[in-house]
Amino acid sequence: MFRTKRSGLVRRLWRSRAPVEGDGEADRGTHGPGGCCMGKATKVAKSNGAAEAELKALTHSILKKIKEKQLEVLLQAVESKGGARSPCLLLPSKVDAKVGQQSYSLPMLLYKVFRWPDLRHSSELKRLSCCESYGKVNPELVCCNPHHMSRLCELESPPPPYSRYPMDYLKPPDSPDSGPSSSDTGGTTYSAPVGLSDSLVMQESGERAHWCVVAYWEEKTRVGRLYSVQEPSLDIFYDLPQGNGFCLGQLCSDNKSQLVQMVRAKIGYGIQLTREPDGVWVYNRSCYPIFIKSATLDNPDSRTLLVHKVFPGFSIKAFDYDKACSLQRPNDHEFTQQPRTGFTVQISFVKGWGQCYTRQFISSCPCWLEVIFNTR
Repeated sequence: MFRTKRSGLVRRLWRSRAPVEGDGEADRGTHGPGGCCMGKATKVAKSNGAAEAELKALTHSILKKIKEKQLEVLLQAVESKGGARSPCLLLPSKVDAKVGQQSYSLPMLLYKVFRWPDLRHSSELKRLSCCESYGKVNPELVCCNPHHMSRLCELESPPPPYSRYPMDYLKPPDSPDSGPSSSDTGGTTYSAPVGLSDSLVMQESGERAHWCVVAYWEEKTRVGRLYSVQEPSLDIFYDLPQGNGFCLGQLCSDNKSQLVQMVRAKIGYGIQLTREPDGVWVYNRSCYPIFIKSATLDNPDSRTLLVHKVFPGFSIKAFDYDKACSLQRPNDHEFTQQPRTGFTVQISFVKGWGQCYTRQFISSCPCWLEVIFNTR
């Protein structure tokens, strides 16, 4: 019975492996066409019978050496695609496995098999802050849970044309399309949009200190109340099997647009917003790309704002406090009009905006977020 259960777990795990391009099981949740933020091509070669057989034999051999309870943890993480809370899978970090002429550490092999078949090096990865191995250097046991990891976005490459957002497109505050009116919620005053910034933190009430607030918008209408964030990490989702945080699915929306309803249904597991020592990171947990605009992602000398495309499973450092406090560009409408507490990041689900889209402004996107940081 023991062997039967173990073998059954191993077979289920192999069936849940990440599909390779050309195997008939293309998974849009693995990576986008380019595999990284800036559309850099990282295509995976089509699987062939010999390589597949070798990988299967090696994976089965390794999995059968793992304890049964650990196999159950791995299976829970893989089958839920990270939607269920799964504990760390602590395994020896020094064990190597060889596929063809290439050697991989045990964690790397599991990440390749169950998340990213095109993964080449550990430097492409970022460990999520929820993981026990986060911040540890060369531990004897390392977490091998594939859903405690994310891929890093590469920002070195020049962005594709669609992502450039010229400053000339910014509208003055008195523009008729500058956005919805201001609102007052819970004793905290938020201003009306200025240019493309649709809400600014102006005053903080006597509540417990927050490091950011989040507003959810559908086109030009804000839906629900502003969500104040005190914890270091926040899940923002529409439908998540297990999780606490900002559930967009519980908000009441009167928007009947078919596009809005379609995009809303695709938010799924959404994003994870995390405050870390080096800045604020956004991890795309959904099965579709998200689009992010943040002034701290830009070249300080650039006169353009960039909209960055982040594929599923990827992380991006969306906000840098040091850069935000020092970044003052005379031609940057958003910075000159905002108080110190008004730094924002805008995130659109599924649909992008900018120069090569019909949507020139984020307020035309079906479903989007504004994250307003308290930099004090």
